Formats: sequence, structure tokens, C-alpha cells
Amino acid sequence: QVQLVESGGGLVQAGDSLRLACTASGFIFSSYTMGWFRQAPGKGREFVAAAAWRVPGTYYSPSAKGRFTISRVNAENTVYLQMSGLKPEDTAVYYCAAGGGGISSLARGSVDYWGKGTLVTVSS
Repeated sequence: QVQLVESGGGLVQAGDSLRLACTASGFIFSSYTMGWFRQAPGKGREFVAAAAWRVPGTYYSPSAKGRFTISRVNAENTVYLQMSGLKPEDTAVYYCAAGGGGISSLARGSVDYWGKGTLVTVSS
């Protein structure tokens, strides 16, 4: 049974930092591209960041680049999203995602597995 379990969300103030974690089970974690998406209230789900499985590499959305860092520890089946300089517009439910294709494929929404999400609220 595939599971992606996110943790680390919460209420923070603008400018604060927060680290999300996603622990996976039920599939070969090291063979999948892992990423994060988010969905703000009243908006569609959007890509945030991805970490490749085959060659060390990462990719970020323009809004995440320079503020967020994605990392993965294959030995722990865990992917992290370190967020700094948070803004009220970062408020969203953050979803962990796993895809069998590459980074660009995941970023376009080709996702095999989804987590249930963790809420991040940034107050001004």
C-alpha cells in the first residue's frame, strides 16, 4: 500500500521559516522523482519544487526559487521542503508527490502518488 505522509505544517508569521517532511512507503522511493505542490484557498494546485531520482538535481517554480529548498534522503524514504522568508501568499495546503518520470514531467503534473497534504498558514 502506497503512502505519502506529510508533516511540519502550521501557523507562522511572515518572514519565518518552516520545514515540511514527507515520508513514503509502499514503493521504491529511490526510483521516483519526488516533489511538492500546493493549493491555496480558491485556487488550483500548483507545482512548487522537485528532486530527481536518477541524477542529483532540483527544480523550482519561480515563486519558490531562492526561498525554498527541496532535499531528499533516500535511506529514510523522506523528502523535505525547507521554506524561508515565508509570505502570506505562501498560505496553502502543501502536497507531497511522487512521479515515475523526470523532473519536468512531475512539474507538469504527471504524478503517480499524492499525499493528503499539510496546511501552511502565513500571517502578515
